[in-house]
Amino acid sequence: MTNQYDVVVIGSGVIGSSIAYHLSESKQKEILVIDKGFPLSGTSGSTQAWVWVHNKTPSWYGELSMYSAELYPFLERKIGDVEYKRTGGIAPFFNESDREKALRLAEKQAEVGIDIEVLNREQVLEKEPALSPTIAGATYSKIDGNVNPFRLVELYIKAAKRNGAEFSFYNPVIDIDKDNGNFTITTKEGVFYAKQLILAGGPWTKGLGELLGIDIPVKQVRGQIIVTEPLAPLIKHTIGGMRQADNGEILIGYSKEEVGYDRRTTLDVIQDTAKMAVDYLPDLARANIVRCFSGIRVMPHDGFPILGEIPEIDNAFIAVMHSGITLSPLVGTLMTELLTEGETSIDLKRLRFNRFNECNV
Repeated sequence: MTNQYDVVVIGSGVIGSSIAYHLSESKQKEILVIDKGFPLSGTSGSTQAWVWVHNKTPSWYGELSMYSAELYPFLERKIGDVEYKRTGGIAPFFNESDREKALRLAEKQAEVGIDIEVLNREQVLEKEPALSPTIAGATYSKIDGNVNPFRLVELYIKAAKRNGAEFSFYNPVIDIDKDNGNFTITTKEGVFYAKQLILAGGPWTKGLGELLGIDIPVKQVRGQIIVTEPLAPLIKHTIGGMRQADNGEILIGYSKEEVGYDRRTTLDVIQDTAKMAVDYLPDLARANIVRCFSGIRVMPHDGFPILGEIPEIDNAFIAVMHSGITLSPLVGTLMTELLTEGETSIDLKRLRFNRFNECNV
């Protein structure tokens, strides 16, 4: 391993590893990815891993998610089987008064090409007989699905390595300086130099920004997830809040809490999650819970990705967002375009860092 690179990516989660892989395809850059831990020890390894599109709003955000979901089949052909399943997604509602809201969602999403059906109770139960008969209806779209996050990140990294990218794990970044056009990245294991720098540290990106003297407007959000014992096939679709894995386990999670970097699970949230799950799928009342876990997600202050150049620091870039699993194929593609061609095939204006005027350098 040398200490001089064209690009250093900080963070090897699903976003950092996707950027490294897509950038490595061009064979134009010497790339190093630095991570304070090991891949999947953080957010990317503690998620339900939906590839979720249909009710992401406003519609431009849904459109971005749709583009990314459409890339998954092509991604698998290049890096291998990431166990991507386009199951279709169902978002139930329990009150008939929500039908008008669902119809408006379908109308707006249709403007950007997202096909949504608004189903009545009988139509929903025909698709998912295990859902509660107390539901009033649901929105449904074929575009939603899920993926195995462990396979996804592992194969991103393996493919990037085959293309020459290097990785340095268990290596926290201690300091970042910029001098004579180069970034100097001081880590626990040594000093590295880079012409271009990408911050992709997920929940830790705010701390990385402080090393550059900038305030990155993100917060940490905890999501708690419960996992059932393996069950006979019960649900076929990805349903708002839950999915069934290949081994029969059902992963369930609805919670969002701002508690800092606290990965403990708590009885009150687990009980609430279990109750909601039974409200959706009454058969789960007889299922045993075999484990619970939590993940710390990153959430930009306005909820939307921060992607592109960091203002007033030449050749510094940021890629931080919620829904990283859904967006990673598209983000890797766009960041590669930006670093190699200086422009992107999709306008990133809405996602630029400097939309947070009060947080500029």
